Amino acid sequence: MIISLQFNPFFTTIIFMLHELLPFGLIMVFIIVLLNIWATKLKIAYPILLVLAGLGISFIPGLPVIRIDPDMIFLIFLPPLLYEASWTVSFKEMKKWWRIIGSFAFLVVFFTAFLVAITANHFIPGFSIALGFVLGGIVSPPDAVSTGAITKFVKIPKSTSAILEGESLLNDASSLIVFRFALVAVGTGQFIWQTAIKDFLWMLVGGVGTGLIVGFIFMKIHKKWSTDRVSDTALTLIAPYFMYWLAEQAHCSGVLAVVSGGLFLSSQRLSFLSSSSRITGFSVWQSFVFILNGIVFLIIGLELPEIVDGIKANGIPLETAIIYGAIVTLVLILARMVSSYIAIFATIIFRPKVAHNMQQQGRSWWAPLAMGWTGMRGVVSLAAALSIPLQLNGEPFPHRNLILFITFEAILLTLVVQGLTLPWVISKFKPFSGLANLEHDEQETRQHIKKGLKQHVYDHIKNKFESEERWQGHAGMEKVLKHWENQANTQDIRWIDDDIKAVLLEMFELQRNYLHELNKDPKIDEEIIRMQVYQIDLEEERIRYV
Repeated sequence: MIISLQFNPFFTTIIFMLHELLPFGLIMVFIIVLLNIWATKLKIAYPILLVLAGLGISFIPGLPVIRIDPDMIFLIFLPPLLYEASWTVSFKEMKKWWRIIGSFAFLVVFFTAFLVAITANHFIPGFSIALGFVLGGIVSPPDAVSTGAITKFVKIPKSTSAILEGESLLNDASSLIVFRFALVAVGTGQFIWQTAIKDFLWMLVGGVGTGLIVGFIFMKIHKKWSTDRVSDTALTLIAPYFMYWLAEQAHCSGVLAVVSGGLFLSSQRLSFLSSSSRITGFSVWQSFVFILNGIVFLIIGLELPEIVDGIKANGIPLETAIIYGAIVTLVLILARMVSSYIAIFATIIFRPKVAHNMQQQGRSWWAPLAMGWTGMRGVVSLAAALSIPLQLNGEPFPHRNLILFITFEAILLTLVVQGLTLPWVISKFKPFSGLANLEHDEQETRQHIKKGLKQHVYDHIKNKFESEERWQGHAGMEKVLKHWENQANTQDIRWIDDDIKAVLLEMFELQRNYLHELNKDPKIDEEIIRMQVYQIDLEEERIRYV
């Protein structure tokens, strides 16, 4: 019997497009990897090079035109990016700094969107207030990926880093809520406050509730089913898409659903994920999110020529559009700086004790400047801009190409100007002058925890050895007890300095080379060799983080 598989013309077209675009997509990923390697060598954040590369690639003739359905851009890119960020942020630190995180994530976003709307309405002909809020909702949230990639090359306090990370999770939700309501206002020509407030509350409550419910269900699936590290990782990959899609179907905030569900699962990770699942998932998610970020930055670069052509077709000279983008970017920077200083003054007035503690920690009056200078824009703004519908009520969406161009310019300027000058700003103004003392305190705390952990393990093993008869005289248990006794009694637990670490890493490499040669013996099962190499890799990772 012969089975013939036939595809209708639609699926044939899809397969043909995938076949044609696959080599180009592989080249894009290869370029992303090369740029990341280059950025690491130059000690600059990789989003800076990616956005510049996207700009450069756009001028290469003959490249295929990539168009993404605006309705799909959020579903493809946002859920995994937000979910990964919610797993890396410290919920404990978020609760500690919830006041300033909440103010920056909501009040500052609304304030920035308002200023952008007023500025755009004043300087750009034919730009209504509603369109201004569309633009404001797009460009108001700083990007966690860009900020995190840039701040890893400068020394900032843990508290500041926690505030930036926590803010980035929530400001995406608040800015996209502004964006959504502004789109409705542009489409209907009116804005009803009562309906908006009711919808806003439902988006908040419904989004958080959906995320927690879906997160709880997935946690139960991990616990009840006999999952391994592969299936655990697969479940974490589909969880954010379920959270986002279900929330959107209920007309609430998919962003808040992903964030709340991600924070919940992150806080429970030790209860339903094994150590191997956590290690595997961490590696998979790092690569997955890295590629997604790179693709988004390059896509906007590839669409830039078409955006510029659309601007010119609308009768707006390129020089004028560049001026508009520079004005909006300046408003973004000033709004964040002003908000940072307002926050510090409000802390002094309403919480003088906290302000005194911050001053004791060595935070100068330049700290809000550094906080304001970290407002780099990135992936979320790009995704929001690309999601603007092509048509509105049967007509082309007003100023869509101009909004896209201004968004791209704001991302480019904040990444390149602020990103490259942030190390200089911190070095010049020394906003965290007491950072050395804080680092010393953190190091002492870390060593204290390690010491207490070893003592706790030793006490437990000693109690087991003395209380259970089956371990009396057991040679293996005596060695275990002796090992942890030595660990607990070690006074100087900082013996692994950089020189010793280099020797240990060399030993690990020698072990791997030995196993590689041993694996050439056909009598030895390669799976045993691989397991030994995996254990060495885990030990090496442990030593690297000592």
